[in-house]
Amino acid sequence: MKFEDTKIAYALKSDQELFRAYLIFKMISKQILVRLGGALALIVLRLGLPLKAIFRKTVYQQFCAGQAEDDSLKVVESLARLNVKSYMHFAAEGQKNEKGMDESMKRVLETLLLSKQNNALPFAVFKATALGSVHLFEKQSAGMPLDAEELLAWDRVMDRITECCEFARQENVRLLVDAEESWLQAAIDEIVLSLMRKYNTGKQPFIFNTVQMYRKDRLTYLKTLFQTAENEGFKLGIKLVRGAYIEKENDRALEKAYPSPICDSKQETDINFDAGLDLILSKLDQCELFLGSHNEKSTMRVVQWMNENKLSSDHAKIWFSQLYGMADHISFNLAAAGYQVIKYVPYGPLKEVLPYLIRRAEENTSVQGQTPRELNLIKKELKRRKKAKAS
Repeated sequence: MKFEDTKIAYALKSDQELFRAYLIFKMISKQILVRLGGALALIVLRLGLPLKAIFRKTVYQQFCAGQAEDDSLKVVESLARLNVKSYMHFAAEGQKNEKGMDESMKRVLETLLLSKQNNALPFAVFKATALGSVHLFEKQSAGMPLDAEELLAWDRVMDRITECCEFARQENVRLLVDAEESWLQAAIDEIVLSLMRKYNTGKQPFIFNTVQMYRKDRLTYLKTLFQTAENEGFKLGIKLVRGAYIEKENDRALEKAYPSPICDSKQETDINFDAGLDLILSKLDQCELFLGSHNEKSTMRVVQWMNENKLSSDHAKIWFSQLYGMADHISFNLAAAGYQVIKYVPYGPLKEVLPYLIRRAEENTSVQGQTPRELNLIKKELKRRKKAKAS
């Protein structure tokens, strides 16, 4: 299995879209530009300046499917034609009031309904802090008591999550719960554990937790989770990722003078990730793997393990996932070889999805080797197309 076939990788992109992607990856490969650009984007939106069109036609178009469900469904259909499934997400984050949280829940329910009607959408996803305040998740994660008003607000958070899960179960669409910052994650882990106990008692897991292996404590967390599931008799769904908040985590640890929860180097993160991956693969009888990775070595580790254990490429318990607008060379080459591939397809108005877009840009500057690889492959495909037209 190789990821070098750029004709397959970029089959959905026109020459103009491919060149735009090249320029965007070139721009976000510079950390200083990403930091300044992120700050500028927030100011532009806050002041309502006309520069919004620039963001919409660049980073937004690269990493988001559109403003509404209909835009996303067009993307979903085009991906499905190349054997790539999707899961859609209204990418609003960190809602600050009850109205926003109720609106986020409504969006999750709408996405679930769309997923029920489309075989190309086997999963849905929600972000816990879209359904409840960051303040509450932080207090719960720290074990701090909630006052009477906060307890009522927390009950509403749990009601929203329960309504989403019940509706998903009713419509038979499986649910992924996003990982968040370490100071919020303990509360999310507890919620997801309770959901797994309730919903993951059948032949396949229904609820999936997301585990960020750049955290030093996550291998221990995984081992404990497996032991709990084995003792109590429920299945595990694990979306395994490296992590997407590295700058934020390290900055906060420095500011508040505590040891960073993040591995000290990319090499240590890779070792931790591979250990988590091997643990899950050794326990597929009680777990399903959703590999959220743009790392070719990690992907090949799973492919080789499947070959060695004589598993079919479309084995029901192994999914390969990448973000929309990134790592197309992995997604489409895997899909062409018959593997279960699924793209994370975010959508929503620019103002709502801006935190997601900034994080995607930051991720591309902090993951060594990823952006240069994207750039080299896009250049290769542009040259191939130019040569094909000339011949």
